[in-house]
Amino acid sequence: MNRLHPRIRALWVVRAVALAVVLGLAVGAVNEFTVRAPRWVPGAVFLVALVAGVALALARYRLWGYEVREDSLYLERGVFTRVRTVVPFVRIQHVDATRGPVERLVGLAHTVVYTAGSRGADVAIPGLTPEGSDDLQERLKRLAIRAEGEDAV
Repeated sequence: MNRLHPRIRALWVVRAVALAVVLGLAVGAVNEFTVRAPRWVPGAVFLVALVAGVALALARYRLWGYEVREDSLYLERGVFTRVRTVVPFVRIQHVDATRGPVERLVGLAHTVVYTAGSRGADVAIPGLTPEGSDDLQERLKRLAIRAEGEDAV
């Protein structure tokens, strides 16, 4: 199984910290103007959200993996609900290599594989280097084209 780049772990941890700060501030504002709970409550909410968010980000990184197999793309992810996805190459319609502003800032990219099927029938592989994302896009494109030829009637 291929692992994600370690920088995605740091990005997920930073997002968890930011969410904990926002939650702590929101609870503090509500507490100040309406509820009047003890003054330690916002700090406790921040601390619980911080610990839970960081633990979830680290577990998410540890459990995320993908593999390009002989006839399909295999993804394994999920902390509470383990998800194993198999995308046959013959079902791939197109593949994007994408870099958002935060990803560009930390030198990462992600690859999105769009498949034939119902709405939401696509998978994304985050935490790749830009070169790795481009390489994966090109490799999946070649394999999908070859699979289409083999599956033709």
